[in-house]
Amino acid sequence: MTDTTTDEPTSTTTWAIGGIAVVIVLGALVRVLDKGVPAWTKGTGFGGIAAVIEYPVYAIVLGLLGNVVLTQLGLRDRLAGGFRTEFFIKTGLVLLGASINFAVIVSAAGPAIVQALLLISIVFGFTWWLGGRLGLDDKLRALLASAVSICGVSAAIAAAGAVQAKKEQLAYTASMVVLFALPSIFLLPLAVDALGLSQAVGGAWVGGNIDTTAAVTAAGAIVGEQALQIATIVKTTQNALLGVVAVALTAWFALRVEQRADATKGRGRELWERFPKFVLGFLAASIIATVFTSVVGSAAAKPLITHVNDLRTLFLTLAFVSIGLEFRVAPLKEAGWRPVGVFASATVVNLAVGLGLAVLLFSGFGT
Repeated sequence: MTDTTTDEPTSTTTWAIGGIAVVIVLGALVRVLDKGVPAWTKGTGFGGIAAVIEYPVYAIVLGLLGNVVLTQLGLRDRLAGGFRTEFFIKTGLVLLGASINFAVIVSAAGPAIVQALLLISIVFGFTWWLGGRLGLDDKLRALLASAVSICGVSAAIAAAGAVQAKKEQLAYTASMVVLFALPSIFLLPLAVDALGLSQAVGGAWVGGNIDTTAAVTAAGAIVGEQALQIATIVKTTQNALLGVVAVALTAWFALRVEQRADATKGRGRELWERFPKFVLGFLAASIIATVFTSVVGSAAAKPLITHVNDLRTLFLTLAFVSIGLEFRVAPLKEAGWRPVGVFASATVVNLAVGLGLAVLLFSGFGT
């Protein structure tokens, strides 16, 4: 008789390795396209467009195409264990910290905190109110409000744990986040250009409004290097508040909805468990790079920082490929129009309030 107790984990690991291999192959193809397309199309009608297309565009498009192909072959779900978007994006963002002088983070921290607190409060409150008006379940309201006001899927996961939401509600919310985030990657940079916003204001708008950290990074990279830095600072500030919101939701649902008296126990420990640890890595990388540069000089530090940036681009490319590979349509088909309407309305409010705050708080940044 064959013992299958060890075969299944081995098989799962093998498929996960295969998934990682798919991501790496597509990532390598992204690099070929990023370097080759501008050269291949130079002097043609498409050459001007190709020259301004950034690597996140190629990565996401190839990821979506790979998603379709693997789904048709019946391999996508088996390989999904290797589509490690969260790991790739967080590693890339920690490495991004090395390219940002810590003085920039300090100077941007004040406006970023103000923006994050106001945006989260206004957008969360509006989403919660509208969801109630349309009769949504309280747990789904909490997931949608957290996702659209803080940081997308990560916020939805934290909120789901806090309010003990159903898996179907989490899957639906996560799919909604990706559905809205993907076009934002391309539309917000176009809007930044059309409105003539500065890099700092554009980055703050992108960082405060796109719901996933990966999509924020992609859009920020398209707008420009300074926009990417500001967008990352703004988004990591919002991420840092995730633990606070999760603990508040836990206490609210326990005390008001489930009426449990022990809701406030262990708040400090839960806050730490919810806190996104990569934020500390991002700050540490910035501090280390800033001190290193001040000690050896910018000329001596530049080659090492360049290598770190190349590594950062590699991980971010793998993250963007994974975004396309992980996108699912099925959960969206199972819900009615009301959650979509709530999320879309909240996104519009988020865009409007976020633009106003970005202009108000970041217009004079760096001048």
